Amino acid sequence: MGHKHAVGRVLPMKVLIAGGAGFIGSTVASACLDSGITPVIVDNLVTGRAEYVRDRLFYEGDIADGALIDRIFADHPDIAAVVHAAALIVVPESVSEPLRYYRENVAKSLELISHVTRNGCQRYLFSSSASIYAPGADFTVDETSALRPESPYARTKAVMEWVLEDCTNAYDLRVISLRYFNPIGADPKMRTGPQHPQPSHLLGRLISALDAGEEFHITGTDWPTRDGSGIRDFIHVWDLARAHVEALRRFDEVLPAGGASSYDVLNLGSGTGTTVREFVAAFQRVVDRPLRVSDAPSRPGDVVGSYTRTDKAAAALDWSCDYTVEDGIRHSLEWSSTHRRQLLGE
Repeated sequence: MGHKHAVGRVLPMKVLIAGGAGFIGSTVASACLDSGITPVIVDNLVTGRAEYVRDRLFYEGDIADGALIDRIFADHPDIAAVVHAAALIVVPESVSEPLRYYRENVAKSLELISHVTRNGCQRYLFSSSASIYAPGADFTVDETSALRPESPYARTKAVMEWVLEDCTNAYDLRVISLRYFNPIGADPKMRTGPQHPQPSHLLGRLISALDAGEEFHITGTDWPTRDGSGIRDFIHVWDLARAHVEALRRFDEVLPAGGASSYDVLNLGSGTGTTVREFVAAFQRVVDRPLRVSDAPSRPGDVVGSYTRTDKAAAALDWSCDYTVEDGIRHSLEWSSTHRRQLLGE
């Protein structure tokens, strides 16, 4: 499926991507490279993968390491913006290990922001999450909707948004928080993809069940949705990555230096609500192989979910999604089948 949007004038730019060896960060780096933007990556490789940064400007280390961040800016004084995609993201794990999540996602992020502002970088894109929203009556949300983060993971994202907004009021810093919905798929050129062989999210669990010949459990079937299962907004990771490129290109239009505000929020989703049952049906259409499915109770931290109204991001970034849920499933399966042995360390 081709890229349908007209590409504007490419401006030379160098950006620091924190967490650029992970699923989202590495795909953003690929989209930057394809658009003439040079990514400089810092990642401690705790969950990121070294092969995702091969042949890229890469510094192995922690985002809280001030000396390392100083060295990166000294080596690359032309870095114009930071993309902060470094975080732990597994909701059930955050319930059982909240201190680890607050340490990695909040405490270390405070250090990174300090190092970035000290080095004079004024543009900051923060990877936030739609999990901070309270679902609306019709399960749709926009950037003005009420917040109600219900897991330690979601709370770390909400906390960091408050921190960043406060920082824009005190320091020479402008921040756009990008609230991601549910990324699926892989780089269509198959350079990078999900780095976990058995991820906890819905598509990863479906792939694992199919590969193992096991029954798939739809966890949570008594939500007040059209079929009782949770509802999600699935966005292809390449569409998500393209949105980052547009946010980088248009940063000074969205948040002009010296403007009335130095902080803004954009929801990045497809704008279409898909229930878990509907997603499982789409998965079965794509794989065309039998999969046994049964209902099961909700897991710790599970929520009914939501999907976004996309008007603000469309207007600010001149952006919309190119890929469907089926495209995302197909690309994920292609990635999984090609890289499963590598991801398992075999």
